[in-house]
Amino acid sequence: MERKKTGKTVFLCQNCGYQAPKWMGRCPDCGEWNSLVEERRQLESGLAVHAFSAASPSRPVPINSVEISQVKRIATGIHEFDRVLGGGVVPGSLILIGGDPGIGKSTLMLQVSHRLASHKYKLLYISGEESVQQIKLRSNRLGTCSDGLWAVSETGLESIRAMAGEMEPDVIVVDSVQTIFTPELTSAPGSVSQVREATMHLMLLAKRTGIPIFLVGHVTKDGAIAGPKLLEHMVDTVLYFEGGQNNIFRILRAVKNRFGSTNEIGVFEMKDSGLCEVLNPSSVFLPERTSFVPGSVVTASIEGSRPILLEIQGLVAKSGFGTPRRTVLGVDYNRVSLLVAVMEKKLGLQLKDDDIFVNVAGGVRIDEPAVDLGIVSVIASSLFDKPVKGHTVVLGEIGLTGEVRPISRIEPRVHEAEKMGFERCLLPNDNLKHLKRPATMELVGVRTISDVVDSLF
Repeated sequence: MERKKTGKTVFLCQNCGYQAPKWMGRCPDCGEWNSLVEERRQLESGLAVHAFSAASPSRPVPINSVEISQVKRIATGIHEFDRVLGGGVVPGSLILIGGDPGIGKSTLMLQVSHRLASHKYKLLYISGEESVQQIKLRSNRLGTCSDGLWAVSETGLESIRAMAGEMEPDVIVVDSVQTIFTPELTSAPGSVSQVREATMHLMLLAKRTGIPIFLVGHVTKDGAIAGPKLLEHMVDTVLYFEGGQNNIFRILRAVKNRFGSTNEIGVFEMKDSGLCEVLNPSSVFLPERTSFVPGSVVTASIEGSRPILLEIQGLVAKSGFGTPRRTVLGVDYNRVSLLVAVMEKKLGLQLKDDDIFVNVAGGVRIDEPAVDLGIVSVIASSLFDKPVKGHTVVLGEIGLTGEVRPISRIEPRVHEAEKMGFERCLLPNDNLKHLKRPATMELVGVRTISDVVDSLF
């Protein structure tokens, strides 16, 4: 008698999506321990997506013959949010928003939904974690109640697709994608298979109907979005909400955007009434700065098209252990080690027996080399126990031979410093040649790291 094949058992890594025929303690692909979970997959599971895709097959056409129309973005009315998206929401796009628990992802999406509903758009807010009554209570607290905002508590993928076809909303929000499941798969909600299948169906729904869909995603202990890495490849835009729970400021950063730049950031302040935009981040990150103290200097970083003034703090102290510590927050650890080695070699300083701490105030992270001069300045200021002269801002990249190299976008950096009331600016001498001198600020060009120390103290 022939046995009927109903399915097979596989072991899926819940971190990267790796499949194995048997259980293993460690995933051979990503190296995560105890991440393989047994799942029974039906032979016909996943075929619905392929059948759905093959219903109306496409034919290849010459790229020169394709006619495109000007896509009108949907402005949410939240300037910082629109900036990160590249000017607004593109119709038919799939946007994934990740962040730590309690960071404010649901709060942000509820405020965005309210703004869009206030502009006569029809919003469908789907929550798999809260009831409608809980969403109403949160909306009352945030002041986001609107007639155009429709809320529902649902986790079934088929029900969501039917609901979208019946209501025909302008925008859909799914909070969160880890709670959505389909009975076609026997695995539990939140597993790799369920998350991947739900995202695939929602992506096809967005592309076929032109409805932009926001997905809220949980993150793992390592800060990555839970589920397979394939999830980030399937969506059009990936946004990360950053900022500690004890920090009132939140930074929205795009790590992938098919319709805009990935260098833009949006800054928000968390209050009792929700998230408030910070239109001038420089004024927010500098007010608590204590001037004329050793180990503090201001530099300018470019985030997308926006210059932001930030305070870098440094502390050099004698080490009480055999191995000195190097603690770095907000900048690259290897970059700080490199600059310390340059200071020892070119300035003759003895830092090998000292603990060195470097921190960017406000919880912001800087990745560009244009802040090298600021790192060197705070280390030297703390080591000599001398404050930096006057209202000074420092800009520049430092090479391995101790030279100060020119940086890009120097004019908006200097203009932002002048607007914030700084009276003196140290910058690479090569940048000084092509820069229009401001009326109220003294510009000091430096060529080497030795010139920096002589000009600062």
